[in-house]
Amino acid sequence: MSMAAQPLPRVTLREGAADALRQAVLTGQLAPGAAVVEAALARALGISRAPLREAIRALLEEGLLVQSRAWGGVSVAPLDATVARELYTLRTTLEIFAFETAWDRRDAAFRAALGARHAELLAAIDARDNAATIATELALHGLVYEAAGHGLLLQAWRAIRGRLTLYWAAHHQAHGRPGPRRDAHDDYLRHALGHDLDAMRIELRDHMQRGLATVLHFIEDGKEHTA
Repeated sequence: MSMAAQPLPRVTLREGAADALRQAVLTGQLAPGAAVVEAALARALGISRAPLREAIRALLEEGLLVQSRAWGGVSVAPLDATVARELYTLRTTLEIFAFETAWDRRDAAFRAALGARHAELLAAIDARDNAATIATELALHGLVYEAAGHGLLLQAWRAIRGRLTLYWAAHHQAHGRPGPRRDAHDDYLRHALGHDLDAMRIELRDHMQRGLATVLHFIEDGKEHTA
C-alpha cells in the first residue's frame, strides 16, 4: 500500500484521518479485503496511532472496514455475493417502508429537495467525479429516510450506507464509470413525486433488483479474472 504523506491539521486529526482513510478505500488504494496496517497509515498521514484508531472505529461503524476473524486485525470489507444479496434485500425492505412512512409527508420542501439532489447527481455524473456521484446518489436515496421521521429507520439506513458505498466504488473503478446512467433515476423520481404508492413499491423492487444484478455480475466477473 502506498499513500502520499499529507500531514493533517491537528485540530481535525480524527476527522481528517477518517476522510483520508475513507478516500483510500473508495479510490482503491486500499482494496476490498486489504489489511489496514496502523503503523504504515500513521506514518503516511503524519499522525499518531490514537487519532488513527478513532478514525478506524468510525469506518468500522460505517461498514467500510471489518474486524478480521482470521488474525484479529482490521481490513477493508470484502466484496461478497451473499453479503450483496443481503444488503440489497434489506435495502429494498427499508426503502419501501421509508416511502410508506413518508408518503403523506411529501410536501413542497420534499419535492424541491428531491429535484435538487437529483440535479446534483446529474452534475456529478457529467463531471465524471466518481466520489461525488456516490455521495450524491446516497443523498438522493437518503432523502426519504430523512423525511420519514423515524429515528431507528434513519439509523438503519446509515448503518448500510458504508457497505453500499464500497460496492459502488469498486464497481465504478473496475469499469471506469463515473456513476449510474443519467436516466437511471427517472422512474424513481416520477413515482416518488406521484400519487400511486403501489407503483412506487414496484419501482423500488425493480430498481434495487437491477442494482443487485449489476453488483453480482461485477463480483462474479472479478472472481473469473482472479481464478
